[in-house]
Amino acid sequence: MIPVNDSTTIGQALSAAVERYADNSLMAVPANPQRSYAQQGLELSYRDAGAHIAALAQRYRDAGYGLGHRVALLLESRPEHMLHKWALNTLGICCVPVNPDYKRRELNYLIDHSRVDLIVCLPSRRASVEESLQDTTHQPALTTAEGLDPTALELPRAQRPVQTGEVSAATPASILYTSGTTGQPKGCVLSHAYEIAAGKWYASQPGFVSIQEGKERLFNPLPLFHVNASILSFYCMLLTGGCQIQTDRFQPSRWWEEVSSSRATIVHYLGVIIPLLLKQPASPWEHEHVVRFGYGAGVEPQLHAEFEKRFGFPLIELWGMTEVVRTLSDYTEQRQVGTRAFGRGVPGLEVLVADETGAPVPYGTPGEMLVRYSAETPRKHFFSEYLDDPVATEKAWAGGWFHTGDVVTQDPDGLLHFMDRRKNIIRRSGENIAAAEVEAVLLTHPKVQQVAVMAAPDAIREEEVLASIVLAPGVTASDALCDELFAFAAREMAYYKVPGWWWFTNEIPTTGTQKIQKHRILAAGQDPTTLPGVRDLRARKKRS
Repeated sequence: MIPVNDSTTIGQALSAAVERYADNSLMAVPANPQRSYAQQGLELSYRDAGAHIAALAQRYRDAGYGLGHRVALLLESRPEHMLHKWALNTLGICCVPVNPDYKRRELNYLIDHSRVDLIVCLPSRRASVEESLQDTTHQPALTTAEGLDPTALELPRAQRPVQTGEVSAATPASILYTSGTTGQPKGCVLSHAYEIAAGKWYASQPGFVSIQEGKERLFNPLPLFHVNASILSFYCMLLTGGCQIQTDRFQPSRWWEEVSSSRATIVHYLGVIIPLLLKQPASPWEHEHVVRFGYGAGVEPQLHAEFEKRFGFPLIELWGMTEVVRTLSDYTEQRQVGTRAFGRGVPGLEVLVADETGAPVPYGTPGEMLVRYSAETPRKHFFSEYLDDPVATEKAWAGGWFHTGDVVTQDPDGLLHFMDRRKNIIRRSGENIAAAEVEAVLLTHPKVQQVAVMAAPDAIREEEVLASIVLAPGVTASDALCDELFAFAAREMAYYKVPGWWWFTNEIPTTGTQKIQKHRILAAGQDPTTLPGVRDLRARKKRS
């Protein structure tokens, strides 16, 4: 692994990796004749990637961009995204990835909240960005980029000067938007030190997930606007001379062909991927892979052993989140297959299982998982802040511990077991969805008087969005009305946020101060999908 420390910047790490691993492959795209780019596949060496990045950085520099600027990237999960990100970071520019599933309202919010200086998007995305810019208060410059030719990038001049000073480990490298319990997403600011430390942490783990320098090829089907693919795995590969194999999206029918043909030695997964792969018919490809281990979260306990027996490699469960991607994992001992165990607190990521007052709970008792680097430096290698939200930042760090919102239990030997998600967050196919955000959108429809959004269990996607709705006076529930509300929600939100289950009711329980009491909507132990008259529109939820 190349030598890095707490003062190393991304540009310095990149230069060292290019020099040390010049002839190795840094990134690859598996062949897919149905894709609009790199249909025959793509393999890019460290040397060639370094040249591309240097040329892109010069283009940005010549246009006046540098330290203190922010640039939004809407480049999907293509190699261009990482090349532009690294070019921006070497200059001290902060990258703001954009979820390509965002609709106009969501994109408007990101633009106004992040106040980016420039948006770089694919040509196919330009029209939708221009529509959003009709509504935004903030008006950044806009350009398009596609392909790997740096000379094709035409940049408008920066509208404000570069900050004085030098790029440092504390310089913001990314702002990733993550759903919060209070509605609109929070901008999670991640520094150069955070991103380098995330890769070093992963690359330094022992046991089942030990990384072989210069030999690993990591297949990641997760999107590059998430922390898993763009930071955790990419920096692990960069620091160790490995190659990240980045597909555009998870496709069950193509998974084993892409994994096997790309010679992947590691795969990343989410819980939703496992049952979908197990349901695929047997294929010769599934026996031709050279995968050493899978690294991910959320595999259903009853499917864990079945998957490993059929496909022949261990699934190592981990815990991590955008605010701290220094993962906890059960990787150095006899694994707890068939349980929700995921590891122990360790030096550099200490754990406290606490009650609502922050006091420790007895072993075996459910409590919120609180984490920190150490008592002396609790925030080291964590996110820098929630953008322009010091109140939320300090609340998350109450008592000197970061409050994850995840409920766990802890054994006397320290082993942690995942119990439940944080309140008001719905976890669907790896996406965190804020119930409050969905509620806020539905309440803008004139026929909706009151709404409560909850998680419903889903055998494939872990959880699905369910909306309980009280209609405005004089409005009658019907299939046609449900269709109308579904179409409205689909216009306003990314497809995965749209409720898959719809339930019309005459009353939603509230407190004396009219605060909705979601826990009283259902009887104890009741499955929300069994509510009388509930409508199932899950099949209509499709990426546009």
